[in-house]
Amino acid sequence: MSTPNFDLHIIGGGIIGLVTAVTLQARGVKVALLEANEVGRGASFGNAGHIAPEHVFPIADASMLRHIPAMLLNPTGPLRIDWRYLPRLTPWAIQLLMNMRPEPFARIHQALLSLNNNCLPAWLDFAHQWQLDDWIQVKGALLTVEKVSSLDSLKTHGKRLNDVGVANELLIKERLLEYEPALQDNQLAALFFPNTGHSTNLTAVINQLSSTFRQLGGHIIEHCRVLETKTNIDGIHLTTNQGDIVASKVMLAAGAHSKTLAKQLTGVTVPLDTERGYHLMLPHESTRLQIPVTSLDRRFVMTPMQEGLRLAGTVEYAGLDAPANMQRAHILLQHAQPMLKTPLNSADSVPWMGFRPSTSDSLPVIDNIERVFLNFGHQHLGLTQAVVSAQIIAAYYFDEAHAIDPKPYQLARFI
Repeated sequence: MSTPNFDLHIIGGGIIGLVTAVTLQARGVKVALLEANEVGRGASFGNAGHIAPEHVFPIADASMLRHIPAMLLNPTGPLRIDWRYLPRLTPWAIQLLMNMRPEPFARIHQALLSLNNNCLPAWLDFAHQWQLDDWIQVKGALLTVEKVSSLDSLKTHGKRLNDVGVANELLIKERLLEYEPALQDNQLAALFFPNTGHSTNLTAVINQLSSTFRQLGGHIIEHCRVLETKTNIDGIHLTTNQGDIVASKVMLAAGAHSKTLAKQLTGVTVPLDTERGYHLMLPHESTRLQIPVTSLDRRFVMTPMQEGLRLAGTVEYAGLDAPANMQRAHILLQHAQPMLKTPLNSADSVPWMGFRPSTSDSLPVIDNIERVFLNFGHQHLGLTQAVVSAQIIAAYYFDEAHAIDPKPYQLARFI
């Protein structure tokens, strides 16, 4: 397959690859975007739609250890490990456990804070520049509790975030219902995050960015799966299901599918696994909520979108190959209904499952090694961190000063 005269080939057409493609193409880089399926139809399509700067603590939290027996035994619990996948997950899990120690936990937290502090203003500027304002809103979001035993945890979490500069306000029941009248009065309290944004239509965002990229002169090749890479003196040889490509430079942004290609391109084995995330879309409930609502007790989120109400959540460690357990999507309806005053209309509901790329230290890999750029491993924060990640890649590409220290996200931490 011939793709002549391109400066950069990006492997992966999710939100990370697409935002970076637009960012670089707009600055004169000739970019070809290779997507194994259809652009933006993986985790970028099915996520909860949050631009969530408040997520500044790693998943490697010691509090999760006591839940491990339930993870193995409950197939529909909010956090599940498929016991059949456990042998393959163990090396990654051991490194995850090591990152729960105080020193690495604090370091990872600071790196997430640095990245997320810039994500909302970066997104708003990007949305305005590329006519995405209709689908990117900043109305805030709620984190609710309904168990009395959870109130102290909620208050502690809010104080912890305020102490590091993540604005939030504690709302007790009456004020909470003023912010979101559709909630049942069993919701006792909530944290309100005024600086959390969300996308009301992820499909429209993807379509607009794809169109913009093409109008800028970019080239998209869909259903083009990169099977193998080899670096030679004349370039980087990509073997794909559509033929061979010789690339001058490559950026890897293949999400949960990046591990093997990263090893081929750099010689480094990245501790990357996949969180399988689920959602249930209720197409007749687009006006039910005014702002996104997350339940601390039930471990899921409800996001109002133009296409319906998205119930999203649950984490499942079962690898890339096991079939989806759509019961995990449908059970979200059972969590949502008790939180709302009137019954949800679940007619024509659509379940979905996708893969979130998770490193053992909860940080993405954003780096440049000679002719290779790396931009993957953003876990559940791909949408949140897409623009700031593209800015870091652009700084590498043009040899410019970085707005934030890029070292915490570099590949060298795994060597």
